[in-house]
Amino acid sequence: MFIKKYLNYFAIILIYSLLNACSSSIKPIVEAQKTWQEQVQQSAVFSQNHTGFALYDLEKNEMVAQYNAEKYFTPASNTKLFSFYAGLSVLGDSIPAFRYRIAQDSLLIFPTGDPSFLHQDLKITKAFSFLKNRSEQIYLQLNSPNLSYYGAGWAWDDYNDDYQPEISSFPLYGNIVRFRAGQPSIKYWQTNLERNEPNTTKIVRDFHTNAYTIPSKIRANSVQDVAFKTSKALTISLLEDTLKKNISLLPLKTNQAKSKLFYSMPSDSLYKRMLQVSDNMLAEQLMVMVSGISTDTLSTEKGIDFVIKNHLSDLPDAPQWVDGSGLSRYNLFTPRSLVKLLQKIYAIVPQQRLFSLLAIGGKAGTLRNLYQEGEPFIYAKSGSLSNNYNLSGYLITKKNKVLIFSIMNNNYVKSTSEIRKEVERILTTLHNNY
Repeated sequence: MFIKKYLNYFAIILIYSLLNACSSSIKPIVEAQKTWQEQVQQSAVFSQNHTGFALYDLEKNEMVAQYNAEKYFTPASNTKLFSFYAGLSVLGDSIPAFRYRIAQDSLLIFPTGDPSFLHQDLKITKAFSFLKNRSEQIYLQLNSPNLSYYGAGWAWDDYNDDYQPEISSFPLYGNIVRFRAGQPSIKYWQTNLERNEPNTTKIVRDFHTNAYTIPSKIRANSVQDVAFKTSKALTISLLEDTLKKNISLLPLKTNQAKSKLFYSMPSDSLYKRMLQVSDNMLAEQLMVMVSGISTDTLSTEKGIDFVIKNHLSDLPDAPQWVDGSGLSRYNLFTPRSLVKLLQKIYAIVPQQRLFSLLAIGGKAGTLRNLYQEGEPFIYAKSGSLSNNYNLSGYLITKKNKVLIFSIMNNNYVKSTSEIRKEVERILTTLHNNY
């Protein structure tokens, strides 16, 4: 009887000890989750804005912190991560410059929306050389009835700025005019210049035309890119001017059967510039190309619809996605969907290659002046509009763990630099202590 009582007592002690041990092992995890959530939730800097946060541990294969992660936010240029994934899913390792078909003494060109042709920062010449060296008469199809030159929800009064070039089926020079000390880099534009004393120090284009007003006094070292007004006639004129050939228009219904794809550049070269410097024009044209390859129609909307239906059906929250760059405030994504998207990207792109394409904390792109503590540990995409700052990407901890994060801040009235510094503080704390 005594032995039985003793064994029962021992069993109770053992069970209590085991439960206490389990509780002790669980407690640090729970506290860590609570700590990282509270870092965001209780931030005094974020107290008046809308904030969402999601943190995923790749090794544990689980979400380790969430705050408003299921709520929708305006993503700004975090949208480019969706465009990046679309390109990865549809385009392959090379960018399609155009489709072409040779018919007797004619070269028929069917554009795909490739943004690299004569682009002044990409300096890709393969497509130019191909067209320049052909002996056939060139016929170009430029009718794109499903392609709008502005995305849904874009701000009309940004028409003059370099970050909002028009979308087109056959972009040239990045759809911008580059002025150095008030002089256009392409002589073609000289005939459309006016010089006077405007109420601004910037070069300003007429809203409806390609007439440019230039201040009579302008700095000798000034460089300004101004978006130009696209049209079929302008595309033909610019091509003729640079190729020194006559170009004719093809009717919309010209048969593309038996046409071949001509490739202009490695896809990663386009992705790297798009993601690191947040190039809106490349992102928009990327979705045009995705549409052209996947649906045979040049349409941002059709490209987005195709990718959502065929490649993004597993996101936790359906994205409201309307453009390629994030210029539109109609875009709405949740932090946990961005984390899931980054998981999908990580699964198909080797880490070294992937991290080299993104903005790198303290080293490259929009994050080069941030996260300068030691070796790079942030590889991400920032997204900014007025009153909105978001950052989503990958974080390497001091223990060499890879975390995926999305921190989204909308509708603040503080300065963006203050919000950005608080995001930097939180992510640096994660790097040092997770």
